[in-house]
Amino acid sequence: MARFRLLLLLLLALPPQPSSLPWPDTAQGTMAGLILTALEKATLFLEDRLPTINLDGVVGFQVLEEQLKGVQGKWASDPLLQPLSFRAGQLANALSALLRKSIFYLKQSDPTYLREFQPSIQPGFWKLPHAWTRTNASLVYPWLEPLDSFSEESSDACLVQLLGTGTDSSQPCRLSNFCRTLMTKAGCSGYSLSHQLLYFLWARMQGCTQGLFHQSQHYMDVFCANMMELNRRAEAMGYTYPTQDLFMENIMFCGMAGFSDFYKLRWLEAILSWQKPLVGCFGKPDAKGELPESPPHQQGILRRVRRREKLFTDGCSCHNTATAVAALGGFLYILAEYHPDNGEPHLPTQSPESNYQDGATTLEMQRIGRPLGISS
Repeated sequence: MARFRLLLLLLLALPPQPSSLPWPDTAQGTMAGLILTALEKATLFLEDRLPTINLDGVVGFQVLEEQLKGVQGKWASDPLLQPLSFRAGQLANALSALLRKSIFYLKQSDPTYLREFQPSIQPGFWKLPHAWTRTNASLVYPWLEPLDSFSEESSDACLVQLLGTGTDSSQPCRLSNFCRTLMTKAGCSGYSLSHQLLYFLWARMQGCTQGLFHQSQHYMDVFCANMMELNRRAEAMGYTYPTQDLFMENIMFCGMAGFSDFYKLRWLEAILSWQKPLVGCFGKPDAKGELPESPPHQQGILRRVRRREKLFTDGCSCHNTATAVAALGGFLYILAEYHPDNGEPHLPTQSPESNYQDGATTLEMQRIGRPLGISS
């Protein structure tokens, strides 16, 4: 690990490359290098703060490890990209060692939370998308429910039931009536909405296909359409703090769900600009050049307090850093899969596991996916 740290420090000492780049093939290696440099800095942050990183922080780096492995495999056969492939592989190996070590600290700091959500930090749990689609603006809600109608405790309980990690030793893929209602509720926003998407995303990772889960793709289509709308609003407001965290979480989750239009060049440039260059983390902006706070009426829509958020005195945030590295890893992965242009990848429109949508009944479609009268 000491050798890896020395290698990273030498790489990071090199002068930075310009970041205002188009997507064409000629810039692929340069963009990949920029992303890898940011991820290497973030990994140094993880190593430095490992004893105090919480499970939510570890999850983002576990997603990143899977993305790096995918990138390494795709670039290994291209002689021009083999140096980047090697670099991605080195970073993945370093992360693997750090993530194994993190289990020891998580057992000390939050053993119950670890037991309930340990599958999400196990190698192989997160599966990379291999089919891509785009969001459908006609699925954006015409209304929003109050955010406090969806508690984090309720969300956690449903995720634990889905994973089968509760104290009752139940099997995965269980679905109670309460969780069915909660996780298909229309009009949710903010973290409630992203956790609805996470629920069906984890159902896919777990291989849950019966009953409601046969319609997983339909629900992911609806939720990511609305998460895209929230991201566009965040962009229109100038990425005001603290909407950055939810903005990156939406890219992380919907990217893993196979929605390619979350990978926009201007969003990549924004995320790269939010990293604290000296420590490598993401979080509360520094006082100098600090982004403005969201207006109070917007904060109620776009954020909520996370019970287990870890905010360090230097402004570094475990959750912000986790969502950032997984979002950046997604940009790297789709860059390795395709040669994008014009600001974002142009990929096949076939929906991942589109057979799920065929199972959605008319009643379900009307209940959760009522479109706006006019698309925008």
